[in-house]
Amino acid sequence: MGDLTRDSDRILADSARVLDDNRTGGRHRREVSIGRGSAKIKKDIWVKRIRNIALALFAIWVATGVAGLVLNGIGFAGVMALIVASVVAVAVLGNYPKLKTPKRESLNKGNVQDMVGRTELWLESQRPALPAPAAAIVSDMGVQLDALGLQLQGVDQNHPKAREVRSLVGEQLPEMIDSYRKIPAHLRKEKRAGATPDEQLTDSLGKISGEIDSITRQLAEGSLDDLAIKHRYLDYKFGQGAETSPQLEHKS
Repeated sequence: MGDLTRDSDRILADSARVLDDNRTGGRHRREVSIGRGSAKIKKDIWVKRIRNIALALFAIWVATGVAGLVLNGIGFAGVMALIVASVVAVAVLGNYPKLKTPKRESLNKGNVQDMVGRTELWLESQRPALPAPAAAIVSDMGVQLDALGLQLQGVDQNHPKAREVRSLVGEQLPEMIDSYRKIPAHLRKEKRAGATPDEQLTDSLGKISGEIDSITRQLAEGSLDDLAIKHRYLDYKFGQGAETSPQLEHKS
């Protein structure tokens, strides 16, 4: 009996370590999300995992309870079996469904806003293979893509800016990184046409980053103008404009 207890304790401890590693996103295997889009995809995966674990544990414990009623108790062996079954369910379902990095060819499919989130997740997987300056730009690009995704809410898929985003984020950005990664590592620091591939990639990413910011600002112009109009109206009605209005001057 002592051996069974020690084994069950060991299994529970191993399961706890697996869950902790999964809960932190495999801290030693993956890096922090570069933006909210990719973080949301990961969160959705974890919601599904937790739901599956809860359903499995509920089914196991209900089945054990029914068996206990029918057999007038399940005994020590039954309790150990329940614990082991619960641990196995948690360990297995804690890793399923798997978080799959989007494939390059699937990035530019579906809703343009969803495409931005998928591209964030894809960029995260590419970041370790990039030179440090380029990787830093990719990390900052996550915030830019979040802002862009926010502005794309409600935008028609055939809007000129939506098509521009598809071309820039869904095609040009990943194609450029793909081209860089095809270059053998020992050639990436050799100058060609006045710059190394590392420098060319970093410069190109910087230009794409600037273009993403420009598109975001253009999409936000309507909201900025609307806010400015409301501000001027409120300033006129309740601010300095109200103090110098004809009605107040007449009363004075």
